[in-house]
Amino acid sequence: MSQFLIILVLSIALIAVLLGWRRDRRFLFESRKSSQGRDAERAAALEKANEDLRASQADLQRRWQYLAEAQRLSHAGTFGWRVHSGELVWSDETYKILGFTRETNPTFDLVFDRVHPEDRNRLQQIRDRATQSGVDLDVEHRILLPDGVTKFVHVVAHAGRDDSGDLEYIGVVTDVTERKYADEEREALSHRLQESKARLEEAQRIAQIGHYEWNLVANRVTWSAELYRIYGLPPQEGSIDMAMVREMMHPDDREHVFSAVEDVVRSGVNAAAEHRVVRSTGEVRTVQAIGTVKRDASGQAYEIFGTVQDITDSKRAEEERQALSRDLQESKAWLEEAQHVAHVGYWVWDLQTNRLIWSDETYRIFGLTPQEGPIDLDKVREMIHPDDREMVFRTAETAANSGTRADCEHRLFRPNGEMRIVHSLGDLKKDSSGRPHQIFGTTQDITERKRAEEALQQSQFYLSEGQRLAHMGSWAFNAAGHYWSDELYKIYGLDPQNGAPAIEQYLALVHPQDRAMISETIRRMQEEHCGFDQIERIIRPDGQLRYIRAVAVPVFEKQVFKGFVGTTIDVTEQELLTQELRREKAYLAEGQSLTHVGSWATNFHTKQMFHLSDEVYRLHGFEPNQGPSVLEGFWNTIHPEDEPVVRTTIENAIRTRTDYDIPEFRVCHPDGTIRFLRTIGHHNPSAEMGDYVGITMDITERKQAEEERERLRQLEADLAHINRVNMMGELAAALAHEIKQPIAAAAANAGACLGFLNGEHPDILEAREAASGTIGCARRAAEIIDHVRSLFKKSLPEHEEVDLNELIREIALLFKSDIRRKSVAVHLELGQNLPKVVGDRVQLEQVLMNLMLNAIEAMRDANGSLTIASRAIEDGHLLISVSDTGVGIPTDKIDRIFDTFFTTKPQGTGMGLAISRSIVESHGGRLWAASDSGRGSTFRFTLPNKV
Repeated sequence: MSQFLIILVLSIALIAVLLGWRRDRRFLFESRKSSQGRDAERAAALEKANEDLRASQADLQRRWQYLAEAQRLSHAGTFGWRVHSGELVWSDETYKILGFTRETNPTFDLVFDRVHPEDRNRLQQIRDRATQSGVDLDVEHRILLPDGVTKFVHVVAHAGRDDSGDLEYIGVVTDVTERKYADEEREALSHRLQESKARLEEAQRIAQIGHYEWNLVANRVTWSAELYRIYGLPPQEGSIDMAMVREMMHPDDREHVFSAVEDVVRSGVNAAAEHRVVRSTGEVRTVQAIGTVKRDASGQAYEIFGTVQDITDSKRAEEERQALSRDLQESKAWLEEAQHVAHVGYWVWDLQTNRLIWSDETYRIFGLTPQEGPIDLDKVREMIHPDDREMVFRTAETAANSGTRADCEHRLFRPNGEMRIVHSLGDLKKDSSGRPHQIFGTTQDITERKRAEEALQQSQFYLSEGQRLAHMGSWAFNAAGHYWSDELYKIYGLDPQNGAPAIEQYLALVHPQDRAMISETIRRMQEEHCGFDQIERIIRPDGQLRYIRAVAVPVFEKQVFKGFVGTTIDVTEQELLTQELRREKAYLAEGQSLTHVGSWATNFHTKQMFHLSDEVYRLHGFEPNQGPSVLEGFWNTIHPEDEPVVRTTIENAIRTRTDYDIPEFRVCHPDGTIRFLRTIGHHNPSAEMGDYVGITMDITERKQAEEERERLRQLEADLAHINRVNMMGELAAALAHEIKQPIAAAAANAGACLGFLNGEHPDILEAREAASGTIGCARRAAEIIDHVRSLFKKSLPEHEEVDLNELIREIALLFKSDIRRKSVAVHLELGQNLPKVVGDRVQLEQVLMNLMLNAIEAMRDANGSLTIASRAIEDGHLLISVSDTGVGIPTDKIDRIFDTFFTTKPQGTGMGLAISRSIVESHGGRLWAASDSGRGSTFRFTLPNKV
């Protein structure tokens, strides 16, 4: 404050000097102006005025320097404010205090930008009042510098008027930041001193200390009131006889006490004696007496002044303290161990000094070695995970500003790179003025707990996801309430927000036909505390019927019933599938009965049977409910002649772990009936040795049908042979002509050969050429005869690869003379690179000959055209067509031309087309006809590439 007054006086003096300097300048100007008309005697006065002005200027400069230095030392700057113009004039120190450079043009906007936001409105109000009323200013406020530093300034200004009468202020702005902090520290110190004084007085009262004055000459002692109370006596005026005091001392301590007094008197050294006193009530108290000897000018001891403290309670307290200390040491050890086990450390953050103190466990949590004293806050900041750093300090700042508890989780990196997760809590501590000064908190290493929580959350997710996928919900019922998992609500179609349903609400969801059963189950649960496992039907609120399986298990703790836990699974699909399987099983059994096919599963090695359908029993001549239960019983039904083959086949399959197929064997029924069976067994390579599943079928009827079919096939072959013979009869003339031609050519070649040999000069080369021609013609005649013989030959079908294009060309060549004789033009439209078919060549030749003969016959005397075409089609078949331009097939007869014994020719047998269709179909193909009456007809048939 003294600095401020000095600066204010210097400022006022400086302003006065400045005003005088301005008057001198004005006077000099006036003097100069008037000196133009005056004489030389006035020049001396003007010169003296100039000297005085220069002296004033020098004095003013010194005063400015003194003021600037004073302002620098006292952190106070001056300013001037012309209210009308808003002009501000600052000293250098003012610029420095407000944080502006000297080149800055000061304005109120710049000043108010620096004012602390919490003080800005108040300062603006003060400025407005000053502008209107012209009152002096005395205000203290804060400024906030760009670097974040906060300063406290004290502004004092005096209102005045300039030469123009306008309001202006001249004042001082002082940086009182250090003073503010000093005042706060002084207030804190004063507060602590007051507290110390009060505590000292309280300690003296609690300590029960009294004083005494012992007159050694009169042997009388004067006590304080507290000392009387210590001895159990009422306080009184005057002295007390020392003999009375001696009597109140414990007999065992008297000699010890007075010996100590003698030592004090003799040596002059302060002495202390602890002894016991016996109050009039018989109560024994322990006191501590301290005394100092006073001596006169001659060195003679005349008085002892001292204090006596009742230490009975302290002695007891000491004993208790020692016991408590032992307990505390043990508790401290337990606490440290508990902190170590729980990974909890504490810390103290001094907000004023920004110092941070850690407990040993906190150091260990951060992976550091415990040390004395505070830890560097910047080091702590660096150890916090970069992504969490801002959040941690923002939380601390919020707690410091709002007074709320700091609570945050964050990650940190130990020096070895290990990442840990910690949970920190902090409570704000305030001083007596209510200002935050400290945060005390704890830090717990929750890494393992977080990992366990994450594992638990993952397990819960897996459980929830598993329940969702399995349509299974869980529930629990105990005294605390009724719990349902989310999936259970979904199963019942209920909203989890409404909570688990009551018993009546649950029964309303149960299907009416199951409600009585569920009510009885619930009753038994409540009364008998028994579990259950049952399937029931429910009807969801949306009307959907669902099947559920509910399982309940009672929970007991120390034989005391606590409640139930259970699961409920939606088995609608399984139940419907089970019902479907039951139906399918019934259908399968019925199908097996109708088809005489039975299924089985057994282990031939262990003789164990896993499954036997009813039809298997019947196939072996037993009734299902009366048949044998062991494998040997079925072995005994096999015909003796077939049993070795069956057994050998199965044993070989077991040994090689392969499937088997016994196409035919006989069994003997108990009534003597013999049936033909076929059995097929399948072995899973991953199954045990001898494990087979398979089927057994009754092939008796098929066996009989095959025999009948073979007989019919023979008849059909005979019929086809007869057809070919008839067809050869029709071709006899053509065949004779075909055979005659090579024979005539052979004869001509033989005659030529003889002519070449009979000459005077035999021509061997020509004779050889003629002989070769004779051989070729003979072979051609032989091939025609062999071909005709094959058509007449009676034999069973033989499948081989057949080139249909080649077959078509051969038949066309065979029919060449007949075609020429009947004036028919033949056109072959044969596909290129057609694949071969597999079939009986003779039968396929018969089909082509039959179709071509019919076409030629249909064009008799018509000069028609016969077209034979072949090509491959998309379904892997070959398509062959035989088209003529004859009279065609009547529309009403086209559907009957393939019927047996139906013919449109007078001399026909009605067998050709029927046999041709049969042959084509036996080769896996199809034969059909298309006709436009009067314009010809087309017969087409298809054959697969391979049959």
